[in-house]
Amino acid sequence: MTVYPLFIPTGLIIAVDGPAASGKTTVGLRFAKLIRAICLDTGIMYRAVALAALNSKIDPLDEPAVVEVAERINIQVKPASVKDGRSYDVLIDGADVTWEIRSDGVNRSVSEVSVYKGVRRAMTLRQQDIARAGNIVMLGRDIGTVVLPDADLKFYLNASAEVRAQRRYEEEKKRGVILDLSEVIASIKHRDVLDSSRKHAPLKPAEDAITINTDTLSIEQVVDRMIVEVNTVLRKHSFTCD
Repeated sequence: MTVYPLFIPTGLIIAVDGPAASGKTTVGLRFAKLIRAICLDTGIMYRAVALAALNSKIDPLDEPAVVEVAERINIQVKPASVKDGRSYDVLIDGADVTWEIRSDGVNRSVSEVSVYKGVRRAMTLRQQDIARAGNIVMLGRDIGTVVLPDADLKFYLNASAEVRAQRRYEEEKKRGVILDLSEVIASIKHRDVLDSSRKHAPLKPAEDAITINTDTLSIEQVVDRMIVEVNTVLRKHSFTCD
């Protein structure tokens, strides 16, 4: 049974963090739709930086050059304009790169690119600017701890590496891309190590985040749990409503 919010709040700011393929994007989009909020997956911003660097023939290990790319490019996220499985359009300087940011090259370099302090600073400032309007569900790895430490509600979604790898494998299979599952598992585990051990804004749950293990839960069950928590917040605090 689907759980619905007590009323549709405006101005609510919600942070959703978690490791790669933990279900943040799928869950976040459905959750945001129910509370009529904007959903922003900040991970695509780091993927966009990685892609822009690769397209400019910049070595992902060249930190100063990558930071310069992050500071100058214009990243836009818009409603999906093509019915090809995408949840939104991702544009870099006006060019549609929605699927390019999911390429193997980006998958291999995004973790390295995202650890750079200058890159994270540039993206964090943009994310905070977007959140100022409120009524947003922001997804990422450091949203509750760094980007939006004062968010009204924080969630941390988690799942085993094996379950997350299977989800990524199935996701790509639906697009006609066949991967080696063992390689996907290895890639997920490698990403986890890089994300959780980086010096700047490491992946970890905020102290006041609500952790949900999604290993055995359906998308609907996770969303329902989140709506229950939203209703608790709405009972305790005053928000305007539609």
